[in-house]
Amino acid sequence: MSLPVSVLDLVGMHTGESAGTAIARSVDLAQHVEKWGYRRFWLAEHHSIEGLACSATALLIEHVAAATETIRVGSGGVMLPNHAPLVVAEQFGTLEAMHPGRIDLGLGRAPGGDFLTMRALRRDLRQTGDDFPELLEELRTYLGPEKPGQAVKAIPGKGTNVPITLLGSSDFSARLAAALGLPFAFAAHFAPDLLEEATLLYRTQFRPSETLQQPWLIVGVQVIAAESDAAARRLFTTPQQRFLRLIRNQPVELLPPVESMAGLWTEWERVAVETKLRAAIVGSETTVQTGLDRLIAATGANEVIVVTDTWDHEARLDSYRRVAGVSGSIEMRTPAASVQETQ
Repeated sequence: MSLPVSVLDLVGMHTGESAGTAIARSVDLAQHVEKWGYRRFWLAEHHSIEGLACSATALLIEHVAAATETIRVGSGGVMLPNHAPLVVAEQFGTLEAMHPGRIDLGLGRAPGGDFLTMRALRRDLRQTGDDFPELLEELRTYLGPEKPGQAVKAIPGKGTNVPITLLGSSDFSARLAAALGLPFAFAAHFAPDLLEEATLLYRTQFRPSETLQQPWLIVGVQVIAAESDAAARRLFTTPQQRFLRLIRNQPVELLPPVESMAGLWTEWERVAVETKLRAAIVGSETTVQTGLDRLIAATGANEVIVVTDTWDHEARLDSYRRVAGVSGSIEMRTPAASVQETQ
């Protein structure tokens, strides 16, 4: 079995452009990667971040799903503590009703924004990441079969069993996903430090469930592929500038690539950005194939979800096209049988 690849999209905006233009670009990307054989197209949830148009995740999922035919579309992810589980169940139950068998529900426990934004979303702040397991159990109850005497029901939603994947950048969700027998996706595209530790915990502590008989590990990673290593590294200065602006608490619109980052950052900023992007795979198709091989060997990942942010849309399409070709030649070392493989 060749390596399954998917897409994680943050709906990045250019300076001064409308959200509608950025969303249209995302739809075009989804239509292209569907033709190239990508498994999923996931959309993130971020709030009050200038430069990202992905705050209304469920609406974006519907828009992309309606514009495509076969690719799975979902959340990467819905930040569950921001929402009432019943509302999430109703939204994704509705999406599943409109696009049967194509909807994924990726769930995270982070706020998806700063403290003030979290307060605006959660109002009284009684919901924190610590209550994520309880919120998850409530949500799964709404999406599962109706129980005798159940007073509150998700309609649509009940009985749909929309596939759930837990997302995380630490061992918390890795342990929870393993205990519940759910797929797990690690966010190495911005937090690579605990990648190998968390993925090892997930694989070694996994308990089979009705959902999944063997672990299904997805690793999110920044990838930029181009005709040469030098060309890819130049394109990579766009996400480097985004992370630099992020740590400066500035808007994170996509900026044009530069020949060199020298002079744009201080030494400590360089270290901070390079640490965040340490797992990125950047280069020619040969370099990218080598990087993906190393990632699979280090983590045992069953699937890679690719984050590619470039200034030029055509360069982004070209990168995803090249990655599709590379992934088709990578043989999985230990393929896991699971319900996810048929989805």
